[in-house]
Amino acid sequence: MKRLLLLLALAACSPNKPAMLAPDANTTEEAPQDHKLIIYQLMTRLFGNQTATNKTYGTAQENGVGKFNDITDQALQAIKGMGVSHVWYTGVLDHATLTAYEGIPADDADVVKGRAGSPYAIKDYYDVAPDLAVDVPNRMAEFEALVKRTHNNGLKVIIDFIPNHVARSYKSDAKPAGVVDLGEQDDKTQAFKASNNFYYLPGQPFVVPADYNPLGGLKAPNEDGQYQENPAKATGNDVFAAAPSVNDWFETTKLNYGVDYQNNRQPHFDPIPDTWLKMRDILVFWARKDVDGFRCDMAEMVPVEFWAWVIPELKKVKPSLLFIGEAYDAKTYQMYLEKGHFDYLYDKVGLYDGLRRLTRNEGTTRDITKVWSEESRGFGGHMLRFLENHDEQRIASPDFAGNARAALPAMTVSATLGTGPVMLYFGQDVGEPARASEGFSGEDGRTTIFDYWGVPEHQKWLNGGKFDGGGLSAEQKQLHTFYVRLLTLSGQREAIRKGRFYELQSTLAAQNPSYNADRVYAYLRYTDTETLLVVVNFSPSESHTLDLNLPAAMRASLNLPADKPLTYNDLLTPAGNATAGTTVTLAPQSSHIFEIK
Repeated sequence: MKRLLLLLALAACSPNKPAMLAPDANTTEEAPQDHKLIIYQLMTRLFGNQTATNKTYGTAQENGVGKFNDITDQALQAIKGMGVSHVWYTGVLDHATLTAYEGIPADDADVVKGRAGSPYAIKDYYDVAPDLAVDVPNRMAEFEALVKRTHNNGLKVIIDFIPNHVARSYKSDAKPAGVVDLGEQDDKTQAFKASNNFYYLPGQPFVVPADYNPLGGLKAPNEDGQYQENPAKATGNDVFAAAPSVNDWFETTKLNYGVDYQNNRQPHFDPIPDTWLKMRDILVFWARKDVDGFRCDMAEMVPVEFWAWVIPELKKVKPSLLFIGEAYDAKTYQMYLEKGHFDYLYDKVGLYDGLRRLTRNEGTTRDITKVWSEESRGFGGHMLRFLENHDEQRIASPDFAGNARAALPAMTVSATLGTGPVMLYFGQDVGEPARASEGFSGEDGRTTIFDYWGVPEHQKWLNGGKFDGGGLSAEQKQLHTFYVRLLTLSGQREAIRKGRFYELQSTLAAQNPSYNADRVYAYLRYTDTETLLVVVNFSPSESHTLDLNLPAAMRASLNLPADKPLTYNDLLTPAGNATAGTTVTLAPQSSHIFEIK
C-alpha cells in the first residue's frame, strides 16, 4: 500500500493537467475511446405478439406472431427512453419454417427445428421472413418502413448476418437479376473445390437423424424421416458426415470459404473464393437497405481472412457500418479485431461467464479482474457486454438466478466496466423468466427462437401496444426503472463513455479490514472533469459497510481536493435519497454508482 501511495503521489497532477492515476496493476493501459453503444436486442417474431394462448408447438394462428408493423413509433420511443442507441432486430432474414403462405410452401419438416423454424437456418439471403409481414407479398416494403421508422426515432438498426451456414432447403427466390444462387454452379462430384459454395460427400445421400421428431408427439406436415439431398452436404457445425446426429446443426449446411477442412484445413484464398464474393454482395444488398450494422453469427467459424477482406469492402459502401462478431475463443479476440477488422466482439466466455458465476454465488470478483487485466487488455472497449441474449438463459429463470434482481450488480458491471457497448435483451428489464415448454425449445430457461410464443412478462410492458408498462407489478416497475437509470447513465456520462478505469480492490481492502474482496467489487471511471465510483455487492445474504474515502494522493491525481470533504452522490438511487457520506452500507446484491465531488 505504501508503494501504491508513493506512486500516486509522484503522479499527482496540478488542476491544469489531465486526471490520470499512475499506471500500475490496477489500471488498463489502453487509451479510452468512446464505444458506448446501448443495444436493445429483440426477437422480431416475439416482440410485438400480444396473443397469450401459448400452446406447446402452437401454430402462428394459435399462438400469434409479432410483425414488423408492431414495432411502432410508440414502441421505438419507449425503447429509446431506456437510453438505447441501437436496436438489433433478430430473425429478420427468410428462414426455413413449417408455416406456408400463398405461393410460399412450408419447408420439409425433417430439416426444420420447431414449428416456426430457426432464424439461423437461412433459406434466402435476399428476403425477409414472411411471418413478420402483415401483407406478405409486400414484406420487404414493411421491413424498409421499419428501418426508416427506427431512424426517424433516433435509433440505429442492426440485423443478423449468418455467414457460416444456411438451411438445407436454401434457394433464393428474391435474388436480384443476374445473381447466381449459392451452389448453383458447384461441382458436386468433388468433396472440396475452392470454387464450390458447399462441401459434399460424393456417393452418400443425406440421412435425417433417426430420433428426430419435429413437433414432438405431434405429426408435422410431410414428416416422413426422408429428405432428398444427394450427395449430402457437410452440416453447419463442421460435421462432415452424411448422417449427422440430432444434436448437430443438421438442419443447416456449411458454407465453403476456401478452407479444405478434411485436408489439414488447407487454405485456398487466391483467387478470391466464389463464396466470398457472393457473401459480399449479400452484405452490400442489406447495407443499401440502410441498415447500420451486422451482428455476425459464429464469426470464428469463418476464416479471419474473409473478414479482413469483406469488412473494408463494405465500409467502402457505407463507412459507418458496424460489425459485431459472435465469438467464444478468447485466444483469437485480438486477431479478429485487428486483422479481421471487427468493431466489436462478444464478451461471453470472459465477463458473462464470470458474472454468471458470481450471481449464482459460485465465483469470485477475480473473474472480473482477469477479464480486464488479461483477456481483453488493450481492447476492452471493443468487447460487447451482456447478461441475456437469445442463446442464454434468462436471469429470472431457475436455471440462472431465479430472481431478476439478483443480477443487478452484474448488469451494473456489464454496463460500466469499460467504454465498449452493452446489450439488453427484450424482457430482461421486467424479469421475464421463460417459464413453460414452448415446443422445440423445451423448458430450458431460454425464450424460444424456434416456436411461436407470447412472452408473458414482456407482454405486460407491451400493454396492448401502449408500451407503457401498464401491466407490470410494482416490483417489475422498480426493476425496469433501474435498467432505465443504469443504461441512461452509461450512455450519457462522460466518465463511462470515454473515461479511464482504475480498480479499487486493494485500496478499499487496505482501509476496510473486513473488506470481502471475493464478493464486493469497486472501481473508478474518470475523466478530467468527472469521477465516478462503482461499487457492487454480489453477496446474496451479507451486507457490507465500507469507508469510501479516497486516499489524499489518489484525490490529487484525480484533480479532487485533498483537504476538503468529498460528496458521494449515488446516481442509481432515486432522487431525494441520493447523497451518501464517506461511509456506505452495501445491501446484499446491491449496486451503486457514486459521483464524487
